[in-house]
Amino acid sequence: MRLAGDIFLLIGALFCLLATIGLLRMPDTYNRIQAGTKAGTLGALSLLLGVALIQPEWWAKLLTIAGFILFTSPVGSSTIARAIHLVGIRPWRNPPIEAPEEEK
Repeated sequence: MRLAGDIFLLIGALFCLLATIGLLRMPDTYNRIQAGTKAGTLGALSLLLGVALIQPEWWAKLLTIAGFILFTSPVGSSTIARAIHLVGIRPWRNPPIEAPEEEK
């Protein structure tokens, strides 16, 4: 069980790292919310599963924490997205690619 727990801890840390990179690299607030919420939630749940495999006597507490994460993460991100939409922040639009001019 220790090896499986360590693998889930590593997977969770990797997803948390990907969420952080997504927060830094995405072009606008809406994309940042998406990256942080999805990868961050998966990373946190993987970390909790890893801890549960290493410390099985903590399963009730870890299940409660996982439930709160699964409930608050989507609600929080959609509330933030709605608030920034109401403030008037528009989504990022990719500029159109211009065709190269032909040489005469």
